[in-house]
Amino acid sequence: MASIDPAVASVLDTHPPNDYSDEDELLDALEDDPALDSFREQRLQQLHEEFNKAKHFRNQEHGHYTEINDEKALMDIVNTGADFCVVHFVKSDFHRCGIMNRRLEELASLHFEARFLRINVENAPFLVTKLKVQVLPCVIAFKKGISVDRIIGFEGLGYTEDTFSTQDLERRLLQSGTLIRPKVNGGHEAGFLQRNHNGSGSRGRATEPDDDDDDDWD
Repeated sequence: MASIDPAVASVLDTHPPNDYSDEDELLDALEDDPALDSFREQRLQQLHEEFNKAKHFRNQEHGHYTEINDEKALMDIVNTGADFCVVHFVKSDFHRCGIMNRRLEELASLHFEARFLRINVENAPFLVTKLKVQVLPCVIAFKKGISVDRIIGFEGLGYTEDTFSTQDLERRLLQSGTLIRPKVNGGHEAGFLQRNHNGSGSRGRATEPDDDDDDDWD
């Protein structure tokens, strides 16, 4: 993927994708950059292209964490509907699946470049067998229909298997090339900030009570 100019990325990332309704507002924000003159046309053109790309993605249902109830429909999206997909195989009554759902929903609202999807394992017997999904939650990242990463339970996320932040999950998906660039920051993770003893905010890990081990549902 072509890299985005840092100034353009800064404007885009301070205006969440769901707010890309007014291109003039984004252009005005870029105009405020004192370093614009040296790369003015290049940056304005790139911002215009990113704006149109975001509009296209939004029309293709990007920007939402979507539940798919039919495994053939899921396969169609993964294979031909989107270049990058993050698929969560879930059971609604599994506590850890609920935690993963909340992290993925936040990422979906920030990253329009990928589709974020979930499917109940009971609705996907063929895929569960083909992809050997045995432990939940199971998140599989796809690039042009090919699996490029698999997260089993909370393995490889955060400092412990039971404690991880949205940023940890984003970092993992960035490593697989499913996402383009980091977007989770202190503002987007405000819900996961912990208070220190004097009451000021400080970045912390998202901690949620969990009495289960990884759910082996098979």
